[in-house]
Amino acid sequence: MDFTNPLVYGVPCFLGLILLELTYSKTHDHKDLYNWRDLFSSVGMGVGSAIIAPLVKTITIILLFSFVYDVFNPIVDGVRTNIMGYESFGYAWYIWIFCMLADDFSYYWFHRQNHMVRFFWAAHIVHHSSDNFNLGTAVRNGWFTIFYKPMFYVWIVAIGFPPEMLVVCLGIEALWQFQLHTVFIPKLGFLDRFLNTHTMHQVHHACNIEYMDKNHGGILNVFDRIFGTWKPLDESIDITYGVTSPPDSYNIWVILTHEYADIWRDMKKSKNLKHKFMYVFGPPGWSHDGSTKTIKQVRRELALEKLNLSEQTMTKPIGKKLEGKVYTS
Repeated sequence: MDFTNPLVYGVPCFLGLILLELTYSKTHDHKDLYNWRDLFSSVGMGVGSAIIAPLVKTITIILLFSFVYDVFNPIVDGVRTNIMGYESFGYAWYIWIFCMLADDFSYYWFHRQNHMVRFFWAAHIVHHSSDNFNLGTAVRNGWFTIFYKPMFYVWIVAIGFPPEMLVVCLGIEALWQFQLHTVFIPKLGFLDRFLNTHTMHQVHHACNIEYMDKNHGGILNVFDRIFGTWKPLDESIDITYGVTSPPDSYNIWVILTHEYADIWRDMKKSKNLKHKFMYVFGPPGWSHDGSTKTIKQVRRELALEKLNLSEQTMTKPIGKKLEGKVYTS
C-alpha cells in the first residue's frame, strides 16, 4: 500500500498562512512581529530544505526504513512476520494511532537530544536563531538534521509498522509543528492538558532562563510531563525569543554553519581529547574551564544564590536592604 506524504499538500498552505499572518500583523498592532530580512532568511532556508529533503529522504528514510522493515519483518509462508514471532502490523485504524504515538515518542527524544548534544544543537540552532516567533520562523529549518533524524525513528519499522505509514505520521507531525509558531492563539484550556499547544511552543522558543530546554514534544505534551521537561507559559514573564548568542548575520550560510565554527573554535581551546569530545558531544554551554556554562549549571547557581540570599534575609535586621546579583538571559 502506498501513501502520499501530507507535506506535499502542506507546503502551499504554509506559504498562504505566512502571508495571512504577515498581512494581519502589519495592519494591526503587531508591526514588529515580522522583520523583513529575517523573514527572507527563514524562507530561504525553508526553500533549501524543500529542495534538499526529498533527495536525502530517498536514501535515509525510504530506502533505510524499507531495508530495516524487510530485514526485521521477512515474509514467511506468504505472511509478513516480525523476527520476534508475531505478524507485522497492518493498516487498521487503531494501528495508525499506535504508530502516531510511537512517532510522537521518537520526536520527543529526537528534539530533546537536539538541545542536549551540541553536535545536534549545531544543526537545530538554526530553527531557534531568529528573535521573532511567527509562522515564518516555522520554516526556518536547518539542512543537516535530516541526516541523523531517521536513526531516532528506525525502531518503529523494525518492530513491524509499515514504512509508508511512518512517513505519513512524520508528515502529520510536521504539519502540527508548523502551526504552533504563532502568538495569536491563546491558551486552550482543556486541550492544554495533553496537547503541545501554541503557548507551550512559545516557551520552547524563549531564551529566558526559566524556559530554556523545555517543551520538546511534538503533538502531545505527555512525554514532557513524564520526563520532567514540561513548563506552561507564565503570562507575567516577558518572553525574549531566540538564543543567547545569535549569529550576527542574515546570511543563510552563516546561520546554517555558525555553531559548527564555534565548536571548532572551542575544540582548539584544549589539547585534552576528553575536552575536545565534550565540546562536540557534551551539552551546549559546556566548557573545560568554566568560561561558559550549561543551562543546568546556570540554574543550579541561580538556585544556590537564591538560597543564600534567603538565608541572609533571615539573619539581616528588619529595614536593611540586601544587594543581590541579577541575572538576565
